[in-house]
Amino acid sequence: MKVLVVGNGGREHALASRLSQSKQVDHVFVAPGNGGTASGLDKVSNIPISQDDFPALVHFAIDNGINLAVPGPEAPLVAGIEGCFRRVGIPCFGPSKEAAVMEGSKTFSKDFMARHNIPTAEYRNFTTYDEATKYIDSISHNVVIKASGLAAGKGVIIPSTKEEAHAALKEIMADKVFGHAGDEVVIEEFLEGDELSILAFSDGYTVVALPPAQDHKRIFDGDQGPNTGGMGCYAPTRIASKGILEEVQRTILKPTIDGLRREGTPFVGMLFTGLMMTPKGPKVLEYNVRFGDPETQTVLPLLSADTDLAEIMLACARGCLDSVSIKIDKKFSATVVVAAGGYPGSYPKGQKITLDPVGADTTIFHAGTVIRDATLQTSGGRVIAANATAGSLEEAVERAYVGVKSIHFNDMFYRRDIAHRAFKRPPQSKKESLTYAQAGVSIDAGNTLVERIKSAVKSTRRPGADAEIGGFGGTFELAKAGYHPDAPILIGAIDGVGTKLQIAHALGKHDTVGIDLVAMSVNDLVVQGAETLFFLDCYSTSHLDVDAAASFVEGVAKGCIEAGCVLLGGETAEMPGMYQGSEYDAVGTATGAVSRDNLLPKMSEMKEGDVLLGLKSSGFHSNGFSLIRRIVEDAGLEYTDPAPWDSTKSVGESLLTPTKIYVRSCYTAAQKGLVKGMAHITGGGLTENIPRMLPEKLAAEVDVHGWELEEVFRWFRKEGGVRGEEFVRVWNVGVGMVLVVDGGNASEAKRVLEENGEVVFEVGRLVKREGVERCRLVGLERWDE
Repeated sequence: MKVLVVGNGGREHALASRLSQSKQVDHVFVAPGNGGTASGLDKVSNIPISQDDFPALVHFAIDNGINLAVPGPEAPLVAGIEGCFRRVGIPCFGPSKEAAVMEGSKTFSKDFMARHNIPTAEYRNFTTYDEATKYIDSISHNVVIKASGLAAGKGVIIPSTKEEAHAALKEIMADKVFGHAGDEVVIEEFLEGDELSILAFSDGYTVVALPPAQDHKRIFDGDQGPNTGGMGCYAPTRIASKGILEEVQRTILKPTIDGLRREGTPFVGMLFTGLMMTPKGPKVLEYNVRFGDPETQTVLPLLSADTDLAEIMLACARGCLDSVSIKIDKKFSATVVVAAGGYPGSYPKGQKITLDPVGADTTIFHAGTVIRDATLQTSGGRVIAANATAGSLEEAVERAYVGVKSIHFNDMFYRRDIAHRAFKRPPQSKKESLTYAQAGVSIDAGNTLVERIKSAVKSTRRPGADAEIGGFGGTFELAKAGYHPDAPILIGAIDGVGTKLQIAHALGKHDTVGIDLVAMSVNDLVVQGAETLFFLDCYSTSHLDVDAAASFVEGVAKGCIEAGCVLLGGETAEMPGMYQGSEYDAVGTATGAVSRDNLLPKMSEMKEGDVLLGLKSSGFHSNGFSLIRRIVEDAGLEYTDPAPWDSTKSVGESLLTPTKIYVRSCYTAAQKGLVKGMAHITGGGLTENIPRMLPEKLAAEVDVHGWELEEVFRWFRKEGGVRGEEFVRVWNVGVGMVLVVDGGNASEAKRVLEENGEVVFEVGRLVKREGVERCRLVGLERWDE
């Protein structure tokens, strides 16, 4: 197989280098190429044909048996080079002239986004200078002014005042500094946030994104000075969580590709989408219809060694991208561009370049270089770049700058702060404090629902049960229902595992969440003094994965054994289309029994001074995982990464630690008459669960100095900026069960609990209730430090 790459920049050097590594490729020709593609690469050579000479390029391709054409720059694509190769039967990785208008006309692309509801800034198009200036005078918000046509990546001006805006319009539309590219301008709303570049392969139907990158356009450190073609880049960015990337795929990339196809111009090639990460979500700044520069030099090294770029490009050209595998190495990449002194203004050419050897993970990509008289010389503004990959972004950047030191020519210039935005984290005091509601779960909405449905539930009452709602179950008195007067009271509880299941799905590990399902229900039984009798579960999925289901049920059985109950039965519901793939959801219900004398809580016996004992949790248990997953994503972590709070486990393994089952220890203490009440600390945390067991006249005073906060809770509180009150409302913060005991029995109760395997803390006491506060936490500010 022979490949023809068209272009002469750093992007084309990177493409030629990667294509030459394909086992299917015999040779790569680059037209016209640069000093890097002229020598030093196996199976790569230059041909002296201009990128604009389409007839000569096609003639060469036919004569030399080219099997794949890869145009690099935007200008040939916008001018229709793809059609020239297509007409002679040569596959071309690049869009048609009609589809390339997405970059060729910013006016077209903005109107396209409006037609297809793709999120972007508000805008107006203008073809006359006078109308554009009048519009600038009529508005009060900041704007971005763009030459609609191609301007070599420099046709975007961001004025800070109206005077600057008028000057920009004059330069573009009246003075024609960008030529005919400025015949029409787009004036759009200025968006604030971090910029992001997404490069995605497309065959017109399927779209596959590469790791998100962040370019550095300004010439000087700190993002100062005029725009350039790009002074450096890094990937993947820390601002693009998995959730954000899924949103980009769903709301931007897929609608773009589908919209172009439905308008009769299917997009084949590399779609480069520039995004702004605004407070309202990602919005499109612009489209490019080719690989970016220096993004290409940055993201291609992240492709795994067994991912064949030539195979991917051919699959795109043939409309079968979903037939190939694209794998990404789990590492970081950074590129530092070295420019000629004076760039982006006037600069000298013909400077001699010398290069020292570089390390194995560092690559030098040529852009504005040429070999003349057997000497490597400068021939452009952005001359050359150093790229490096590593296991961390910090190390990749450090290696890239070591690579820069291997480059030598007169008056060379480069930015010294590439990736600075990734390293500049806001002070904790200024970091946005995440809440459960921001993660998509509203505790208040749940409480509101309970109030709304109380009357409907109450209408079902019958002898034996009052049909009040608020918890996850309730009591049923068999004696009041006509059974033997000494019949026990039945206790029922129902619960699920919640979005903790998402982590189980991600890791393919399902046994521990079966234990969670049991724990969440049986712990709600024992707080009422009940012995757990039996358990039932329901497992719902679109497509039954037998191994996953069996693993899950085995976990349920293990939980039942630990709780001392029987797994009486269950339902497996296969419902096509309800879930994604083989994902599932589960719900479980437990039933227990207790005599009237042993029923808890014993509110009438509670008094001021009673002691609160807390039982150590095994982590987050099964609550608050929507917020947990949000924080993990925002931190840029994968579930297979080492956990920052426990290096012996992966993030996912640690978070899948099953909910602790307190049945044996708490039931034993209750049977000995040592307990007046118990609260299972689940959704609502300490502040909402403890009051449920208390009489109206008493409140709980909990001193958070009573136990040491484990590192996993510390990490998530700090990383998410979760404030104290939200912190103790969403998670159990290390205490999974709270017991009320008489002060005189506290030592004995603690001994019995510890003999049954519990770690016990004295966490507070009961006090006289004053006002509306039912649970007061002392020392909470220590977790806000």
